[in-house]
Amino acid sequence: MSKSSLRKPPKLPPGSPHDPVRFGHYYLLGLIARGGMAEVYRARLVDPPKDGSEPRLFAIKVMRPELAKEARFVDMFHREGQLALMLKDSAIVETVELGNIDGRHFISMEYIGGRDLTQILRRCQKSSLRIPVPHVVHVGVGIAKGLDFAHNLVGPDGRRLSLVNRDVSPSNVRVAYTGDVKLLDFGIAQALMKFTSEIGILKGKFSYMSPEQIRGMPVDQRTDIFSAGIIIHEMLTTEKLFRGDTEFALMERVRKADVVPPSKFNRRVSPELDRIVMKALARDVSERYSNSAEMHADLKAVLEGYRFDIRELRDFMRKEFKREYNKDLHDSETARVSVPAGERLPSFEGHSEAATAVTQNSGRLPGMPAPAATGPSPVEGSQLDVGGLVDDGMQIEILAHSDSSGDMQEQAAGEPKSGFWSRMFKKKK
Repeated sequence: MSKSSLRKPPKLPPGSPHDPVRFGHYYLLGLIARGGMAEVYRARLVDPPKDGSEPRLFAIKVMRPELAKEARFVDMFHREGQLALMLKDSAIVETVELGNIDGRHFISMEYIGGRDLTQILRRCQKSSLRIPVPHVVHVGVGIAKGLDFAHNLVGPDGRRLSLVNRDVSPSNVRVAYTGDVKLLDFGIAQALMKFTSEIGILKGKFSYMSPEQIRGMPVDQRTDIFSAGIIIHEMLTTEKLFRGDTEFALMERVRKADVVPPSKFNRRVSPELDRIVMKALARDVSERYSNSAEMHADLKAVLEGYRFDIRELRDFMRKEFKREYNKDLHDSETARVSVPAGERLPSFEGHSEAATAVTQNSGRLPGMPAPAATGPSPVEGSQLDVGGLVDDGMQIEILAHSDSSGDMQEQAAGEPKSGFWSRMFKKKK
C-alpha cells in the first residue's frame, strides 16, 4: 500500500459564526461536535429565504472521509440518514437532507439551541438543585411522544417498520432553551422488517439498556420504554439508577432490575408518577407498558394536574445555563447575517452604522457584511456540547460546553471513575 493511500484527506474548513465557509449550497459556521464517525457543524443555506424571512440554521453531520473508503460505514451512515428523513414529528429532531458534496457524505438536521439531559443533570449536581417534578414529567411526555411516533412508523409501502431505537439515553434527549423536548440520534435504530439484529452484540450504553438487551436477546419497543423509565427515574432522583464498579457488576444490576420507587428519594413524587415509572421499569417485559402511547397518555394526565406552562422550563433552562444561552444566542444571530471574507465589501465611513440597521431588521444588503462585534463573546473560550451516538460499535462524542468554572462533561459512552451520580444530593435522600 502506498504512502499516499494512507495519507489522511484534507480537513474540512469549519468556518465560524462570523466567518462562513462554503460547503456546496451551505455555509459552514463552526464545528459543534466531533466523533469517531462524523463531525457536526452549524450551518445555513447560501441562498437567503425567498420570502425574506430569517435564515434558518442547521446542524450538518459530515462523515469522516477516511471512513467513507469503507462501504460498511457508508451504508451505516446512509441508513441512519434515510431513516431519520422519515421521522417527522415535533418530538424528534428534524432531518432535512441526506447528500454528498465533493465526496463528503452528510446529513442536514434542524439546529436546536439547548442542552442534553446529561448536561442538565450535571448542572443540577453542581448547583445543588433538583429538576422540578412538573419539568421532569414534561420531558417524559416528550420522550414518550417521540418514541410512539418512531415505533409506529410505516414505510413507503404502508407496512409498519417495527422500529426500535435501542439507544434511548440522556445524551440523546435535547431540551431546547425554548422548553421544547426532542429526541436525536436514532443512529442504531433498526427497522426489524428490513434489518436483523446480530444476537449477542450489545449496542448502546449499558446503564440505559433493558435486562433483555443486556442478555443479548431479541428486543422490541418495550426495551425503549424501559430506557425511558430509567431516564425519568434519574431526573426525579438525581441519582444514577444502575451503577457498578466494574462493567460486569453494572450489567448484573441491569439484569436483576431491582428498582426502588423514585418517591423514596424525592418526596414530591406522587403515587401515580411512582406507578408509571415502576411499570416502565418492570423486569418482566410482559408487565411493562405494551406501547409508548399508553405511557405517553399516563404521563400527560399527570402533567395536566400540575397545570404546567412550558415557559417554566424555558425560564429554568435560561437561568441555569445563562452563559451558554447567551453565547448560543450571540453566535446564532451572528451566523444568520455573516458574510464570507471574500465577499465582504471594503469598509467605509458610516458603513458599520448602516449594516447594523439592516441587521436589526433581520436582513442585510447584498454583499454587505454583518457589523463587527462590539465586545467579547458572552462566553470566552468555551468549548462544545456533549452528547453521544452509538451505532454498530461506532461512537460519536459531542464535545462538552465548558463554563468559566470548568464544568466539563465526560464522554457520553463511558462511566466516570467515581460513578455518574453517586455524589449527588446525599443529604436530600
